[in-house]
Formats: sequence, C-alpha cells, structure tokens
Amino acid sequence: MNPHAAIAPTPAARSLTVAEARRTILDQLVPVSGWERVTVRNALGRVLDQNVIAPCNVPAHDNSAMDGYAVRFADLSGSAETRLTVVGTALAGKPFSGIVSAGQAVRIMTGATIPEGADTIVVQEVTRTEDDRVVVPAGQQAGQNLRRAGEDLAAGGVALPAGKRCGPAEIGLIASLGIAEVVVKRPLRVAILSTGDEIASIGKPLAPGQVYDSNRYTLFGTVTRLGCEILDMGVIPDDPAALEQAFRAAAANADVILTSGGVSVGEADFIRELMSRLGEVSFWKIDIKPGRPMAFGRIGDAWIFGLPGNPVAVLVTFYQFVQDALLALSGVAPLPETVLHEAVCASAVAKRPGRREFLRGRLVLEGGRPCVSVVGAQGSGVLRSMSEANCLIVLPEAQGDVARGDTVLVQPFDGLI
Repeated sequence: MNPHAAIAPTPAARSLTVAEARRTILDQLVPVSGWERVTVRNALGRVLDQNVIAPCNVPAHDNSAMDGYAVRFADLSGSAETRLTVVGTALAGKPFSGIVSAGQAVRIMTGATIPEGADTIVVQEVTRTEDDRVVVPAGQQAGQNLRRAGEDLAAGGVALPAGKRCGPAEIGLIASLGIAEVVVKRPLRVAILSTGDEIASIGKPLAPGQVYDSNRYTLFGTVTRLGCEILDMGVIPDDPAALEQAFRAAAANADVILTSGGVSVGEADFIRELMSRLGEVSFWKIDIKPGRPMAFGRIGDAWIFGLPGNPVAVLVTFYQFVQDALLALSGVAPLPETVLHEAVCASAVAKRPGRREFLRGRLVLEGGRPCVSVVGAQGSGVLRSMSEANCLIVLPEAQGDVARGDTVLVQPFDGLI
C-alpha cells in the first residue's frame, strides 16, 4: 500500500467509461509490502516475492526424449540400413555404465541418461531386431530425440520471476528444482461487509421487506479464490454511526474494504458520503449495466470499493474492476489479460448506445462455430441466471441493438469465476 499516493479525483457528476474506471483504479495501486516463507505445497495461489533461481540444470543431464536406441550417428549409413550390436540397456534412473563404441547401440528408455559415446536416439518404432542386433533405416538426423542438460532451465537462471502467481504448473516446476520453500507476498487483507436495514443474516427468519444476505457470501467466494485473508464485518444497518464505526475498524485492519449496497442516491445510501468524509472518493458512477453506482476511493491506508447492492451487479463489477485490483495489490505482475471471444448471437438484444452492458449468456459450439444465447431473466437481482450462464456477453458502449445472427463479444467464466 502506498499511503502517500494522491488519489485521482474525477468530477462527481461525470460517469466514467469502463476503460476509464479500470485505468483510474489500477494507476493508483502499489503492491502490499511484507513477505513470508512457505513450503511448496502452501505456495499454491500465492504470489512470489522473490525470483526463484534454478540451483541446477533441468534436465540435470542429457537424456532421451523417446524409447529407442542410443547410437553413434557416425555409424549410420545415409542411404541404406545399418546393423548395430546391442550391448546393453539404459533406464531412467539406471544409466548404462559402459561406452558405446563403433558398431554398437544401447537400448534406451525415455528420460534415461545418454550413454557415453552415443549422440543420437533412433525411435524403436522404425527399427527391427535380429538376434542381438538392431536394424536402423536410413534417413536419421544427427542429435535427434535428445534432451540436453539445462534445455529447460540452466543452473543460475530465473526459473520463475517475482510477481508470478503460483498455480499447479509453477508448484511442479519449483519441486523439479528440489526447492522445498519459497518466499511469497503476504496475503492481502480484505474486509467484507453488507449494508442495509433490509439485509438479514442467513439462519434468521425474514422480517417483512427483508432479503437474505447473498452478496457477502458471493464476495467471500471470489476473494477466497484469490488467496486473500478475509475480515468478515457482517451486515451493517443503514445507520451512519454504525457504518462509520465499521469503516474505521475495517480501514485500521485491512488493505481493501468491499461493501455492497448503499452507493446510490437514496435517502438511506450513506456509503459515498462517509467515504468522502472519512477519506477520499475517486469516482462513484460508471457507464455500465449492471453496476452503474460503484464507488472507489480510500479511507486511511485502505482502498475501498463500494459495490452495488444487486447480486448480479456485485459479480459483474467485481470481475471487471475489483479482481484485477486485488491481484495488483497482491503483487501479481503482469496482470492477466482479459480474453474476449467472438460468437454468433442466437438472441436478439435491445440496446441503446452509451454504456457497456454485460448479459449472462450460454456459450456452445454449433456446427463448429461458437454460438451464444442470452440465459434467463437479465435483471440485476436475478442471481440464478448467473449460475446458469457460462459467459458474459459484452456489448461495448457504441453498440446498438443486436439482431439474431450478429457477432458479439463474450467473456467466458472459465478462468474468470
């Protein structure tokens, strides 16, 4: 966190485009300081604070990429079959201890060390055997099917850079180097709270006009998947004093505060006013549907995102703005690129230019072509349609009505949610 960075204010009355809002957020964020040393298994999902340096070559020795025969290329005929005497076998972990001399070959398995004297591997599928000899056809290439020592990683080189988030492949790579522990960024601390007199905690009976608190659990799921530590602040009523107390406690203990509800212009919407009084507000309106009333700013050293109250708007704004912010604060560099794909739209969609809209969609292959259709009711409170969808249909600001058969952009949930 950089507590001395000046937050970039924007005119309160102006709505930002999605691109402007993302840029306004990301341009101000500095990764948290602090690190810890963890075992390789516990590094899954964590962000490296230091480069991982290869202490040895990977592979550690020249080895065979295929099952076959280790031979001397100088022995092979370029125009006719060559018969070589098989003098032994090399297995992975059990190398051939002798030397391959003129006219000889060694049976070798994938991963086995190349015997001294040999410089080429002939795959077994093209050979045939005659008693203790192997017959090699013409047309082989010098050095074929070899994996050289250090071909993947050379000793002393950077195996993984600082800022890399460790997934299964990274965990395996670290283990392949014989490294038992790595230095990672400390987890980001995120406070989550829901606001509103109409919000009831699950497990309690609903009073007239109340709804159960789904947003806090949705955010718990999204933030947990990013490896953050969560401070659950519960449900805060529409009371300025209670909200102020919660905000001060969250700002004192968290790097980021995520709220849902209370950022519009209703009489009981206090979030933006409290953000302004206790800290700073960078913006609070975006040209987006769903999710237009979303505030971003800072209270003390904690960044705060005031998300909308509607459940679908919470998810859409989280994945378009908050997720990359949390990754940036966690030290991930570079940030993963948002991937949009083209698909044929099987549904007609009414839209007026002027804002970016996100519709829940179902993406399938039809006749080898990606096709997408709108799924379920598109109201921003209909969370079930988010569960039934597998992508978001992204309609840019300049987009007007979409006719059936038009090409649209889609953002698949796979890798996102």
